[in-house]
Amino acid sequence: MNARLACVIVLLACLPGLSNAQTNAARGEYLVRAGGCMSCHTADPARPFAGGRPIATPFGNVFAPNITSDRDTGIGAWTDPQFIRAMREGIGRNGERLYPAFPYTAYTLLSDDDLLAVRAYLATVPPVRAAPPRNTLSFPFDQRWLMTLWNLFNFSPGRFVPDPSKSAEWNRGAYLAEGLGHCGECHTPRNWLGGLNRSERLGGATIAGWRAGNLTPERVAGIGAWRDDELVRFLSTGAAPGRAYALGPMAEVVATSTQFLTTADLRAVIAYLRGVPPIAVKDARVRTSFGRPARTDVTAIDSEGARLYAAACGSCHGTTGEGSKPFPSLVRDGVTGALGTATTSNLVLVILHGVNRQTRDADAQMPAFGPQMTDEQIAVLSNFITRQFGDPRATTDAKAVARLRSIAQ
Repeated sequence: MNARLACVIVLLACLPGLSNAQTNAARGEYLVRAGGCMSCHTADPARPFAGGRPIATPFGNVFAPNITSDRDTGIGAWTDPQFIRAMREGIGRNGERLYPAFPYTAYTLLSDDDLLAVRAYLATVPPVRAAPPRNTLSFPFDQRWLMTLWNLFNFSPGRFVPDPSKSAEWNRGAYLAEGLGHCGECHTPRNWLGGLNRSERLGGATIAGWRAGNLTPERVAGIGAWRDDELVRFLSTGAAPGRAYALGPMAEVVATSTQFLTTADLRAVIAYLRGVPPIAVKDARVRTSFGRPARTDVTAIDSEGARLYAAACGSCHGTTGEGSKPFPSLVRDGVTGALGTATTSNLVLVILHGVNRQTRDADAQMPAFGPQMTDEQIAVLSNFITRQFGDPRATTDAKAVARLRSIAQ
């Protein structure tokens, strides 16, 4: 859709009889895709943008609101100034402070034209009458007025200002990555108040239990060793064999957002990321320095981990772990290697919840084993996989699995 949608927008602008509102809404659809709005605001795929999805935070769950054109429970009755204020300042229609689970801290950079185009598109979304559940934030974080103080320390409002010393491509990438795409919201660590730790910008962070990768040009734990075509492929399909696979929240970002971007916009984002300061990760190792295919069929190994692997994983990923199309290899990949860091969280969450990543060119399906396996079994299986195919430093136990199982996804 990326190239096709861009062509449609151009054609619509050239056709007689079409209003500015129609062409603006078409452009707004592309911007909504780029902003990843569907991912957070859709709990039921049959009712896109109707809200209700829990967003896990260290302080409790925030439920995404309905942003369809419904006038009572959505944003159909909002004025353009009210919409722009919410997007840029984090202030709702009735003056209430919004929680930064909604990334107004990034959307503040967006231009008037883009915000009005987004608004125009959302006005075309069929109305769905649906009110989200109440947030489950603990005291005192459930007090919205405290957001005024939070903003003083963690929010810098203002529009994006191009850097005249940089190329047009770099500036476009900065606008997309820092503003519309709000990459830092998941890929930057947070301080104790939940604000972004700017000194480690884009250096990787944990979101809903998942480890979001290091997007800086650091060569061991970041994207410094990736080729541009590998990054374009990853953002377009979610699969870059030998590098990483999009899982969890990132799989949704690819499926609902980045796969629809034009190649020019993807390359602009990559150009921008190439220029951010590299962030090294303590104890990170080059992924090729660990993990190997099984020397023998794992079914011949006498251990509980091997038996669990043979029953749950072997038929797709192979009895040596090397996989076979369309099933990826587990040897030194982005799950067992966790991008060079010693953590099993992504692997455990994949086993618990499976994979459902749908793109134009590379759908990925894996069943969820959480309902069938105990926490102890998942810990044993994870440890076998990382010891056999990934980083042997990465280990887990039943208690850690139970904690990850409890996080809302």
